[in-house]
Amino acid sequence: MTKRFFLTGCALLLGACAAPPPAIDRSPEAALSFDGLAPVENSIFPSAWAAADVDFTRYDKIVLAPAEFEFRAVRRTVGATNRSGSDREFRISDAAREELVETVTAVFRDELLKSTRWEIVESPGPDTLTLVGGLLDIVSRVPPEQVGRSEIYLTSVGSAVLVLEARDSESGETIFRGVDRSSVERPGGDTFRANAVTTWAEVRRWARRWASRLREGMDSIPGS
Repeated sequence: MTKRFFLTGCALLLGACAAPPPAIDRSPEAALSFDGLAPVENSIFPSAWAAADVDFTRYDKIVLAPAEFEFRAVRRTVGATNRSGSDREFRISDAAREELVETVTAVFRDELLKSTRWEIVESPGPDTLTLVGGLLDIVSRVPPEQVGRSEIYLTSVGSAVLVLEARDSESGETIFRGVDRSSVERPGGDTFRANAVTTWAEVRRWARRWASRLREGMDSIPGS
């Protein structure tokens, strides 16, 4: 029974309907995470781990912890100016960093508030999960606007490593972790003209897509 709950929750937290369904690797050769979580196969996250004995049905509330945002330091290297536009990295201004944090945080919270399965609360409890998200190694492919610059066409606004953890809110034990490097781009990798409007539209579309997948997956977990 515990195994069934686990698999449902896992197809879950990742929002997925992958075939074959997600499954925990309990084999002796399984590469456990640094904190003892077992790898999850067939997850929508390329890398995912979970506690083998958790029963997600005991939880029906969520505390949203502050997300972590980490920006890659842009280093000047010899020959960097000869790299193609899709490979180049550009510093994100302080104002843009602040807007990114506010935009992504608002989109994820707004989407999770639509949940029909979970109540968003402010305090921990025995029936409460803490969701901890993060965007790490954030990279921008959008060059700064310059007077007289010709039009810029891109296939990707940038990329980041998306990390999601679900923790027992009282003990702090991590019971699920998913990691994925994701590019902020249009479906199919179509080229588009980059400017302030189109760039932020792509960021919001990417955030909404991931937030929606997360909410739909979590709503699919049966209640107690």
